Amino acid sequence: MKPITIVIADDETEIADLMELHLSKEGYRCIKVSDGLEAVHVIRTQPVDLAILDIMMPNMDGYEATQLIREQYHLPIIFLSAKTSDLDKITGLIRGADDYVTKPFNPMELVARVNAQLRRALQFHSSATSDTPVVDRGGLIIDPDQRSVLVFGNAVELTPKEFDILHLLASHPKKVFSTENIFEQVWGEAYYEGRNTVMVHIRTLRKKLGENNTSKWIKTVWGVGYTFNG
Repeated sequence: MKPITIVIADDETEIADLMELHLSKEGYRCIKVSDGLEAVHVIRTQPVDLAILDIMMPNMDGYEATQLIREQYHLPIIFLSAKTSDLDKITGLIRGADDYVTKPFNPMELVARVNAQLRRALQFHSSATSDTPVVDRGGLIIDPDQRSVLVFGNAVELTPKEFDILHLLASHPKKVFSTENIFEQVWGEAYYEGRNTVMVHIRTLRKKLGENNTSKWIKTVWGVGYTFNG
């Protein structure tokens, strides 16, 4: 069985070494690079299961690297940054990260977040290999096997978490999901200050689906949560 491979992209050697130390103890194979350009090269040339990207790096930052990675790959991405404001975290999630860890960080918390992301990715990979049925909701087609979305015939590029949220809601039309329930099912971990995270993903998901006043796939049920309106 091949080891799980994690790319660590950080130009601070001490921090990269610290992450490698703790992740290696979990049995993960770590590849350390110092900028986003190197991280993209590694992911394009060999199998990688998860990436941890610092945001501020030379040559290519974490945002740019994520954009290139998301064009072809759906592996989980965790941003690591000294930027700690809510706006910075929201920006990171909008740019395509699955999680956001601030510096300085607790190494054991980072390991726990890595484990959670890999667990979730494995669950969806397993379901995708079992011929999960295509969801067709009148102009919106979701293919779980290909992890693709079409809106009136036009392809829509979604991050893994955006796809998972949409598939969850569309698979249970008219059922109302609380933000807590969405977080626990999509992120695969206990709900903890996840309200803003879910709201940010819903907002960007709506924008990508081209929602307007006459075409709204995701409906907000005030005080309760969200439901698929199709």
